Parts: sequence; C-alpha cells; structure tokens
Amino acid sequence: MSQELIHIIEDEVEIAELIRDYLEDEGFRVAFSTDGQSGLEKFRLEKPDLVVLDLMLPKMDGFEVCRLMRKDSEIPVIILSSKNTDMDKVLALGIGADDYVTKPFSPIELVARIKAHLRRSTKQGSTSNNQNVLEFGPLKIDSSAYTVHVDDKIVNMTNKEFELLKLLAQNPNQVLTKDQIINAVWGNNYYGDDNTIPVHIRKIREKIEADPSQPKFILTVWGVGYRFTGGTVNE
Repeated sequence: MSQELIHIIEDEVEIAELIRDYLEDEGFRVAFSTDGQSGLEKFRLEKPDLVVLDLMLPKMDGFEVCRLMRKDSEIPVIILSSKNTDMDKVLALGIGADDYVTKPFSPIELVARIKAHLRRSTKQGSTSNNQNVLEFGPLKIDSSAYTVHVDDKIVNMTNKEFELLKLLAQNPNQVLTKDQIINAVWGNNYYGDDNTIPVHIRKIREKIEADPSQPKFILTVWGVGYRFTGGTVNE
C-alpha cells in the first residue's frame, strides 16, 4: 500500500474529489486545498510527496504558488489547468513545474503520470555509494546522491533538470538530438511540446553557467540538438 501524500490545489471541488477518489483507490494519501494561499500554507506544513496544481486559483494564482514552492522544495509539481496555450506551458515549466496536463483530462492518465514522477523522485532521493561523480572544473554532478555543485555550492534542480544535465554530461562533446533526449529522460511519459526541452535547458544554464547568455557547458547545435562541452569551448 502506497504511503505517499499527494496534495491537490484546485478550486473546483468536484475535480479535486474526482482525483482524490482515483488516488485513494491506488492507496495514496490525499490532501486538497481550494485556493492558492491555503494550498501553499498546507504544502509547507504537510510536506507532500507531489503536488497537483491548478493555475487559475483564488487568493494566489498557480504560477505564484509554484514559484514559491520551488524556493522550499524540489518535489514533483504537475500543473492541471484549462489554460492550454504554449505560453502558459512555457511559463509553468520555466518556474519549475515538472509536467502540464490540460483540462478536460483522463483521471487514469493523470494517476499514471503521478506514479511516473514519484518513481523518478524516489530514485533521485535515494543514495548509494558516492562513487559515480562527474567533475568538469567548477561543476560536479553526483549521479549516486543526485546532487549538483557549482564552485562547491549545491544547486537545486528539479528531477527533469538533473536527469537532462546528467545525460548530457555522460556524453561529452556528442550532439544529442531532441528525440534522443526525450527517449532517455522522459521515455513514454513525455507529453510536452517543442518548447519543453529548450525551457529545461535554459533553466539548467541559469543554474550552472557563469553567463547563461554565453554558455560554456551546454551549447545549442541549431536544428540538431545540444552538446555538453565540459566547460571548455573551442569554437
């Protein structure tokens, strides 16, 4: 029986109760809030394992809730919203959301995505012998502890950001295409669009590059994909 706590922040009570019923049938513990402010407070108090977050909320919108949650935690956040424009998706992913589901939605598919993100989150939180460390000058990627350091300071990353950075670093000086990245990082759980990978790359650059506008670690190969240089660029 699963003991993970899922926190649903959704102002449409019928939708929240529907998701709760499906999750409880799968053995999850479930809490839900109907506005952004109380949702953020409950999140900080109860420390759930995953959050399902609506964007159009009273008192505090979902974008602000997600941004503030990311200051405290890197747990998976799945956006569930009727806002379905590319800009909304880009903004949500850009502030740290891990996934984006549009309404109307399939409860069975949502539960499947929740399980997939929890599996990845559990893997990221696990530790083993600390031997699988990749070092590139000031950048250190520990694949065992799932941590990233820059200049000996820890850098907080979401699950997908870490897995994407690790994938690139494990294949230095090789150009990885969009399809290769999707298959390795998202697999069959990929439901994003053409902006998903660039958004994640931009967030990673902001965290590891001295000047994200002139990256030294991750280069864009236009029309093909991305190449990890290890911090040494010879153009």
